[in-house]
Amino acid sequence: MKFSKITKKLVSLFTVTAMVSASAVSMMSGTVNAVDDCNDDWLHAVGSRLYDKDGNEVWLTGANWFGLNCGEAIPHYLWSADCDDMLSEVADRGINVIRFPISTELLLSWMNGNPNPVGSVQASYDPPVDKDDGNGGIIKAGTYGNINKDFLEADGKTLKNSEEIFDVILGKCKKYGIKAFIDIHSPHTDNSGHNYNLWYGKEATDGTMITTDIWIDTLVWVADKYKNDDTLIGYDLKNEPHGKGQEGAKAAKWDGSTDENNWAYAATKCADAILDVNPNALIFIEGVEQSLSGAMPGDYWGIGDRRDNSPYIGAWWGGNFRGAREYPIQPEHGTSQIVYSPHDYGPSVFAQTWFDKDFTTQTLLDDYWYDTWAYINAEDIAPELIGEWGGHMDGAENQKWMELLRDYMIENHINHTFWCLNTNSGDTGGLWAGFQYSITDGSKITWEEDKYALFEKSLWQTQETGKYIGLDHQKALGNNGTGLSLSEFYASYASTEGSNLDGGTIVDSGTVKPTVATTATTATTAKTTSTTVKTTTATPSDDTLYGDANLDGNIDIADAVAIASYVGDSEKNVLEAQGIINADVHGGKNGVNANDALAIQQYLAGIIKTIPVE
Repeated sequence: MKFSKITKKLVSLFTVTAMVSASAVSMMSGTVNAVDDCNDDWLHAVGSRLYDKDGNEVWLTGANWFGLNCGEAIPHYLWSADCDDMLSEVADRGINVIRFPISTELLLSWMNGNPNPVGSVQASYDPPVDKDDGNGGIIKAGTYGNINKDFLEADGKTLKNSEEIFDVILGKCKKYGIKAFIDIHSPHTDNSGHNYNLWYGKEATDGTMITTDIWIDTLVWVADKYKNDDTLIGYDLKNEPHGKGQEGAKAAKWDGSTDENNWAYAATKCADAILDVNPNALIFIEGVEQSLSGAMPGDYWGIGDRRDNSPYIGAWWGGNFRGAREYPIQPEHGTSQIVYSPHDYGPSVFAQTWFDKDFTTQTLLDDYWYDTWAYINAEDIAPELIGEWGGHMDGAENQKWMELLRDYMIENHINHTFWCLNTNSGDTGGLWAGFQYSITDGSKITWEEDKYALFEKSLWQTQETGKYIGLDHQKALGNNGTGLSLSEFYASYASTEGSNLDGGTIVDSGTVKPTVATTATTATTAKTTSTTVKTTTATPSDDTLYGDANLDGNIDIADAVAIASYVGDSEKNVLEAQGIINADVHGGKNGVNANDALAIQQYLAGIIKTIPVE
């Protein structure tokens, strides 16, 4: 599935405590469990953390459900169970976000108004309405068939198309407080399409060649369609761009060029196009497979590999972010919506060199994780979401790796989506084990309980009562009372028992207090990667109160939120002229950017003593 070679480099690490903030949250009685139609659940980044509209930190902890990328054009196992039953149980089990792999080909069919049909789905509602049984009685609607009835037209027989069914699925996610994002798993519809290197260069079933422009156009179209539905919170631009360096133009690379196969250039261009139509969407950027090692002068992308002193450093497909140090993703819209999304797997998928020892968290950091992807989170450059992790429960090395990565993500506020819900992933298996369905009892889903127990610890939850925390402000996660809405958590739980974020934290008066010692690691020198949004030539005056971006006379978390919102969309979220002067507290008057919001948070936490800072 994913192959690589790696060179080893040791880095010095030290423990750091990062500050997370939360503003006061008000709750309206009677609305907690209502379906949320306010379109106010969009998220944004400040430093390495994600926040809601109120400046409350959130944690995306979810799973993958594939199938829209495949020939069936629908999430798998809807041939065995009812979608409503499945999503209800997924939410009750604490999964607050689902990553849906999909193909550009399928999005193109939607955009062109001719959605591909679905296959291998069970859907019936027979009879569609109450019916006279001919003997003076009534046959109730759904008596003879009642599964995935929302996938059918009013006649109870005609199946809706793939676009319409996806809309139904998103509606059910909203119903149960689950958020979602799509992942472009391949250009073309193919159950093994993830094996293809690039985001362009494959033909759709109808013969259309998927180009870079089509890839961008379809993502812009879908982002525009759902811009007023915060159930779909973002877009993973391409699953696992990869390829060996010696393949040259046929492999994804990460550098400063404008070559078509330069993933950093393509991803930045695509991100800006999406943010043009929905500046609130999160943009998930995966890595590549190999980067140039700098082993010898004159090495270049496309040079043949060498047995010794290789010109390339490898990683898992989609896992290599070494190029992002020199060439970070910096859209014109700013970096407030950018989330880096590495994939990581254990030795049961492939026996990588960093597993050739009695590995620990520290050896994994030293040999692979840190320089390849973990530095982005540890150095407060950007948030990360491990888009795929998982594997078989072998009671040995693979299980050990899963536990180490899980604990590292918990302790370091790293978002993640487990691979996967499906049982039919050949090299990892899934969280589901099997299904039964009956008209009277609905779907019975059997879970791989040992695997779920390992995974469950990494779901966002309160520390004492174990209530799962959703990302919707109004709708509690799930349907059985074990979940909370985001507003419920911050109003009633954050300052008492807190959550398992950062290995255990309590939010009190806008300040996060760790409740256990963490092993968060970072390098001694952090690198920031934000984009200047707007500069001003105004001169500080007697009215200047550095940090008071919203001009309320105070310096508090609301100012950091105001700055982050301004960076995300300066036309919609306006700062007054004096507010812009006050907000520019980092970097020597280089304009307002995400680093200013981060500096204010650090100042409030006592990490830095004065602002502005050079």
